[in-house]
Amino acid sequence: MEQIPLPSPIHYELILQLLERQTMLAVSKNPDLRHQVNQLIITLRKAAVQQKHLEEICQGSSVPIDHRWSLNHLNAGQVASPD
Repeated sequence: MEQIPLPSPIHYELILQLLERQTMLAVSKNPDLRHQVNQLIITLRKAAVQQKHLEEICQGSSVPIDHRWSLNHLNAGQVASPD
């Protein structure tokens, strides 16, 4: 079976750190915005956990995973096209 492309886990971590360290600080005086950022953080944490669960299922089924670092990742015989 062909490898399943998934985002590298570091992508989730980078976005979460940005939201927690910088965005949350920038909206700290606005309760409505702070709540929205907090909800976004929760959603991203859930997405990261859900991806981890998918990876565990794939591993148990011997389905290979290819953690991608960018959209420009090339497999043999493919050409990157700008989006």
